[in-house]
Amino acid sequence: MRAAFTIRVLDWPEALPFARPIREQVFVEEQKVPRELELDDWDERCEHAVACDFRGAGIGTARLLPDGRIGRMAVLGEWRRRGVGTALLEALLERARKRSFRRVTLHAQTHAAAFYRRFGFNERGEEFLEAEIPHVEMTLELFPARE
Repeated sequence: MRAAFTIRVLDWPEALPFARPIREQVFVEEQKVPRELELDDWDERCEHAVACDFRGAGIGTARLLPDGRIGRMAVLGEWRRRGVGTALLEALLERARKRSFRRVTLHAQTHAAAFYRRFGFNERGEEFLEAEIPHVEMTLELFPARE
């Protein structure tokens, strides 16, 4: 049974109070990504999927950049493996389809590549380091949005 949470796709001013604390906890505190690398100027130009628990507290986030890249996917530890990441990714893929993107790309941490493969993403190129964490570029060819 899927845990009780909701997903909304928001612009940055609305997403900020949910997304920033999640990203700081997951990337900066857990994964030791330097804060200056995690925070960037792209947020204001992106659409942000935000997952909230039944109380309205943020539990996960991800963003869709204007060029079709998906990034900054983060789910709080206690909510992992409960369908939150799947729901976030599905919400952003649907937005990408509605925006008529032909493909989406992302930089997956190598330990998460299998998660993205389940959605049809394919690895492209060699493994590389981003913020000192091994990543691989992945792409997915899209079809038109469902009516």
